[in-house]
Amino acid sequence: MVISGPVTPGQVFFLIGIIPTIAAWIYSEFLEYKRNSISSKVRRSDVNLVEMGNDVVKEDDRAVLLEGGGLQSASPRSKNSSATSPIFRFLVMDESFLVENRLTLRAIAEFGILLVYFFLCDRTDFFGSSKKSYNRDLFLFLYFLLIIVSAMTSFKVHNDKSPVSGKSILYLNRHQTEEWKGWMQVLFLMYHYFAASEIYNAIRIFIAAYVWMTGFGNFSYYYVRKDFSLARFAQMMWRLNFLVLFCCVVLNNNYTLYYICPMHTLFTLMVYGALGILNKYNEVGMAIALKIIACFLVVILVWEVPGVFELVWSPFTFLLGYSDPDPSKPKFPLLHEWHFRSGLDRYIWIVGMIYAYYHPTVERWMEKLEEAEWKRRLLIKGAVISTSLTVGYLWFEYVYKLDKITYNKYHPYTSWIPITVYISLRNVTQHLRSCTLTLFAWLGKITLETYISQIHIWLRSGIPDGQPKLLLSLIPDYPMLNFMLTTSIYIVVSHRLFNLTNTLKNAFVPSKDNKRLFNNMISAAVISSVLYSLSFVFLKFPRIWV
Repeated sequence: MVISGPVTPGQVFFLIGIIPTIAAWIYSEFLEYKRNSISSKVRRSDVNLVEMGNDVVKEDDRAVLLEGGGLQSASPRSKNSSATSPIFRFLVMDESFLVENRLTLRAIAEFGILLVYFFLCDRTDFFGSSKKSYNRDLFLFLYFLLIIVSAMTSFKVHNDKSPVSGKSILYLNRHQTEEWKGWMQVLFLMYHYFAASEIYNAIRIFIAAYVWMTGFGNFSYYYVRKDFSLARFAQMMWRLNFLVLFCCVVLNNNYTLYYICPMHTLFTLMVYGALGILNKYNEVGMAIALKIIACFLVVILVWEVPGVFELVWSPFTFLLGYSDPDPSKPKFPLLHEWHFRSGLDRYIWIVGMIYAYYHPTVERWMEKLEEAEWKRRLLIKGAVISTSLTVGYLWFEYVYKLDKITYNKYHPYTSWIPITVYISLRNVTQHLRSCTLTLFAWLGKITLETYISQIHIWLRSGIPDGQPKLLLSLIPDYPMLNFMLTTSIYIVVSHRLFNLTNTLKNAFVPSKDNKRLFNNMISAAVISSVLYSLSFVFLKFPRIWV
């Protein structure tokens, strides 16, 4: 097996951390099995004693019996260990600690094993690769087949009530936005897999829609819940960056290769800042208007005024700098990719904030419309449909059909048009609002994981920071069978990563214990520093012996 590229300190850091964790998890599973076996024997022994008519075992005797079995659940060592640092208890393989945290250790071990699979697929020749090919007929066939199957098997009518009015309005409800993310993500992934360059402009709209949802969802949460706590902030950052951080470390990639993650992180931070600063005035309409205007002014200053972007972001070049290693590609400044990606959708998150602010108002309008006389209701809905279709057609003819380079120039200022058209048509009737295809909604929940994973276990680049120009090949010379197998594994792994990210978030980012959260952050920083220092030492060993 050939590994592409030299071993990096980050990869050694990962191995030093994950190998002892896997060993601790295996040992914890053994301890749990041993405890269950002894408990089972104790229960059978108690039954036999009762049947024989003997006295019931006293509580003290049971404790002694358990201690004799090696569980030490009541031993002084176990009692004393509860006050010891979790890191120390892990290092000394404290049995009670390992059993208590068995599920967390299992999650960490599984997460690490999946990252090793990422490395095998994308950084070694353990699996083969094949070239991409595009056939419009096959592309459309697969996508529409998925829609038909989804409609036949996962069509669902939701009866949720509006939190504003208590009635079944469901305007832009969670089920609908998850479905929206799902069907867009399928096209986004197929665009990469089949190199369907002819739908490039559509993909730009889909990414803008994701960023729109970042503004819409975060504004809705902070405006309604008023939760600007450190715990909420940390949980959001964990959700957006936990997986991508380890992918950067294990696969030696730059953060901007996964540009969706820094984009969503940036715009989430900007929404958080906009509502978090002077948040006691968020109930005042004029204050919200001033905050939204301030957001527009910041974007205009940073992205529209020459030289300001470089001035603001140059200190973060170490984090956001990126250069395509492909020698055939032109070489740009390190911040060029970040400027391009973040600039395309620099305004749409603010539009999402505006839509979120007026969401309750629109929902009340819809409520009144549904209660209006049928002729008036039909007239208004007909006007909404005809206006939306007309605007959508004009946008399609005069903007969408532009070539890639020209379209990108108009995209930041026009992406809100197709998004608004879709929202208007998708919510024009109560029946449309309440129906979703739950298969797409399920896929919509794991969009972050499918986006990151596709680069390494569905596609492959083979080199650090490389664009995924090849396909992972598990069944050579059978492209459709290979597509079926790699896609199945890829979706299962993405779903597991989604669950593991949330499991570990709950374990390490408590929602109502800032002291514990702060201790965990300090511990993570210390452990990372120690492991990284050891990784540099280990990498020096071969040179010392030469």
